[in-house]
Amino acid sequence: MSALASRPMTASPPRLSWWRRHQRQLAPWLFLMPALLMFGLYVIAPIFESIAISLYDWDGLGEARYIGLANYIELAGDPDFRVALKNNLLWLVLFLLSVPIGLGLALFLNQTVSGIRLVKSMFFFPFVISQVVIGLVFTWFYNPTIGLLPQLLALVGLPDVAVLSDERLVNYGIIAAALYPQIAYCMILYLTGLNSVRPDLIEAARLEGAKGWSMLWHVVLPQLRPATFIAMVVTIIGSLRSFDMVSIMTSGGPYGSSRVLAFYMYEQALSEYGYRMGYGTAIATVLFSIMLVYITFVLWRIYQQEKDLA
Repeated sequence: MSALASRPMTASPPRLSWWRRHQRQLAPWLFLMPALLMFGLYVIAPIFESIAISLYDWDGLGEARYIGLANYIELAGDPDFRVALKNNLLWLVLFLLSVPIGLGLALFLNQTVSGIRLVKSMFFFPFVISQVVIGLVFTWFYNPTIGLLPQLLALVGLPDVAVLSDERLVNYGIIAAALYPQIAYCMILYLTGLNSVRPDLIEAARLEGAKGWSMLWHVVLPQLRPATFIAMVVTIIGSLRSFDMVSIMTSGGPYGSSRVLAFYMYEQALSEYGYRMGYGTAIATVLFSIMLVYITFVLWRIYQQEKDLA
């Protein structure tokens, strides 16, 4: 008993509160909570609300009448919808030209010579001006009466072409105008990426005899993969949600031949030709589904690449 009495009693550690035990796990979520709430309120909730509206016949003001999948069934047989979808696919293919062209301009401008900053600023200019201004400038450029394009064609002995009035050429003319600022955007991305290219890898490749296309393909482009990923994602999403250039330059004409899904959705839901909110949101749901398939594919590729690196 005396030995036990002489042994000092050790105090038990104080019991930590639930917050202190879980603070490290909860703190990141608390910082993210405001952004997640705003994202859910202004992005996720409207998506589900739009899908719900697409199941109704509604003019935006009166009483909505539930019609199920009737709007989607009508879309399947709508020739104007098929034209808009075909035009969106054309935008998707041709708009991707901005990525290699932007890369080529970035490689050209990534030099340390006198006056290169002035040249860079000239190439940056399309990126900082409004899409509306670019659309108006190209509309004047294509104008068969006062435009610069007919005068250039006359200099080389070619006949005048009314680009925006020709059903066969109008989409190419609008896409060319939209490529003008998109190429500048991709160029800026690649110029930023070229600033982070490791010079030691470049020197090592030169010692191994790499140059020209071999240097670009095996040394430079792998280091530009993040810039390429962002350029591809932004370009493809931009091609699918194209609206402003079509609205400014042709308003979907001539005879609806330059409509895209976003503009056709506007025509059906909000313009004087429609006020069919249910049908318009059905078009928006189809467009969102196309984007969702692409984004899912991109995320899956990123996951596969990260898994291969691990």
